[in-house]
Amino acid sequence: MSHGHPHGRHGHVHDPSHSGPHGHEHDAQHQRGAHGAGASVRRLGWSLALTAAVMVAEAVGGVVSGSLSLLSDAGHMLTDAGALGLALVAAYLATRPADDKRTFGYRRAEVLAAQLNVGAILVLSVWIGWEAIDRLSTPGHPIDLRVMAVIAAVGLAANLAILWFLKHEHGLNARSAFLHVLADTVSSVAILAGAATMALRPDLWWLDPVLSLAIAALILWGALRLVLEITDILMEAVPKHLDLAAVTRQMESADGVVAVHDLHIWTISSGLYALSAHVVVHVDAVGRNDEILTVVKGGLRRGFGIDHTTLQIESADYAHVDDVHTH
Repeated sequence: MSHGHPHGRHGHVHDPSHSGPHGHEHDAQHQRGAHGAGASVRRLGWSLALTAAVMVAEAVGGVVSGSLSLLSDAGHMLTDAGALGLALVAAYLATRPADDKRTFGYRRAEVLAAQLNVGAILVLSVWIGWEAIDRLSTPGHPIDLRVMAVIAAVGLAANLAILWFLKHEHGLNARSAFLHVLADTVSSVAILAGAATMALRPDLWWLDPVLSLAIAALILWGALRLVLEITDILMEAVPKHLDLAAVTRQMESADGVVAVHDLHIWTISSGLYALSAHVVVHVDAVGRNDEILTVVKGGLRRGFGIDHTTLQIESADYAHVDDVHTH
């Protein structure tokens, strides 16, 4: 049995594919990962600070102007701030090393954080929808359109800046926050357009609560996408961008490999994928286990970005007598 990430003194099996030049390459990958994590924490920190500032501005502007759509957008910014805050914590925890109790480290912290984010999103969307329906049934609520437009313009500029900060982020929570901020950008444009329209046509007062309902729908859509992604991770489903058949063909293309079975691929956290499999080799190739492991693991790393691998090598004779393949 070969483990893709040995941990030395903790007694894990050493992987020959990480010795020599492969080991240097692997160490370099970890160094780049640590540097990338630091840059990620800084980008997320700036995004969170800007989001929180705009959230406060929109909340105050919504109260002063009487605009529910502006208050709704402030609520949406609150979920963005929550997502960014959780992403920031998860990015920090991801830099902590693995130990004897958490052999994958704290990478799954982002999944736990994302679950909390979904709960907040659902509560907020229900509140927005309730308020919007109430205003539609009681028309005539006064709105200061100038304040509404100015705050929406500030929010739009800030959202564009936050999108620029987040464009290099690939974590689950960061991508969730990116989608929220993108929806906020669209909301800001819609609020600006609504303010301009209501300034020209005061009888279209209903645009404000209708925009609020649209924002609530955007929030719910983002929550649904996040729930589906969290569910796939917790169910240890094959990552959506990977084709199990293609991975199998890649592994079976290695010289000496006859077949691959009991293949499992799952997500540990965003961008970190694990694989386990039984690799059947020709009887004459049994003495070349290290060479076969190096080729198979290298192909998985280069072709599919799978770096955590556990492979069991079996001879073709053993495969023939092993009839218990229940996976």
